[in-house]
Amino acid sequence: MPAITNSLDREPGDLQLAKLLGQSVGTIGGAFMLHPDTLTPGKQAGYPGGFSYYVVGRGGVLGDVDASVVISGFAFFAPTLVRSLWDAGITVEGARAGADRYALACAEWGRSRLGAFDRSDRLIELVTAVVDGAELAGLSLFAGWQSQARVSDPHGHCYQLLHVLRELRGSVHITAVIAQGITPLQALLANPKNNGSEMAERFGWTNPYEDVDHLHDDFTAAENLTNVLMADHLSVLTTVEQNELYGLVTEVHSILFPSDPNQERAAFIAS
Repeated sequence: MPAITNSLDREPGDLQLAKLLGQSVGTIGGAFMLHPDTLTPGKQAGYPGGFSYYVVGRGGVLGDVDASVVISGFAFFAPTLVRSLWDAGITVEGARAGADRYALACAEWGRSRLGAFDRSDRLIELVTAVVDGAELAGLSLFAGWQSQARVSDPHGHCYQLLHVLRELRGSVHITAVIAQGITPLQALLANPKNNGSEMAERFGWTNPYEDVDHLHDDFTAAENLTNVLMADHLSVLTTVEQNELYGLVTEVHSILFPSDPNQERAAFIAS
C-alpha cells in the first residue's frame, strides 16, 4: 500500500470516492448484522438472545480469546456490554464456530436479495483487490474477517466481501479516532449525525455523559483521516476501476434499499 499522504496532497476525487463508498458500504455491509433473518436462526441454535449471537458471530473471527480482545476490536461498544454478551455467547459452540455460522448467515442474507444483480463476479474482483491487498497492521477485526472463509456462489460471495469492506473502514475509523486523541465514546457523542446520548445508550454506555461540544472539530478531523486512509487502501485500483467500483456498489445499494430516501445517487467522476 502506498505511503499515507496528507489530504491536502491528495486528488479531491480520491477522497470523494472514499467518503461516498463509506456511506454506501456502511449501510450495505451492516444490513444483515441485526436483521431478524440473521438473528432468529442464531437464537434457534441456542444463543441466549440475538445480541449475544451478533457479538460472537462478528467477533468470533478473533478466535477463542478473552472478551478484552473483542472489546478492542469493537471499540465503540461499552466494554461491560461486550464482555457479558461474549461470555454468554461463546458457551454455545465456541468463537470460531460462531463466526463460521455468522459468515454463512451473511452470505445467505445477500444471496436471497441480490438475484437482480448480474455483476457480482466483477464486484468480487474489485473488492477482493482492495480487501486482500490491505495493510493489516492495527486492524484486528478486519484482519479476522479478511481471513474468514468465503462461499463460492457469486451473490453470497459478493455480499460477504461487501461486509469485509465495511469492516475495513470500521477498523480504519477506530484507528483514526484514537489517533485524533479522542475516545470511542467521545466520538459517538461528538458525531453530528448522531443523537449523541441516544447513540451512546444503544451501544451500551450509561449516563452521565460528558459535554463534548469542544470535540466536534476533533471528530471531523478523525472522519477526514478515515477517508484519507481508505483512499490509500482504494488506490490499489486504477481510477477507472474506482469509478466502476462505486457504480457497482451504488447499484447494489439501490437493489437492497429501493425506497431509501437518503440513498446517494450522484454519479462519481474521479478527477
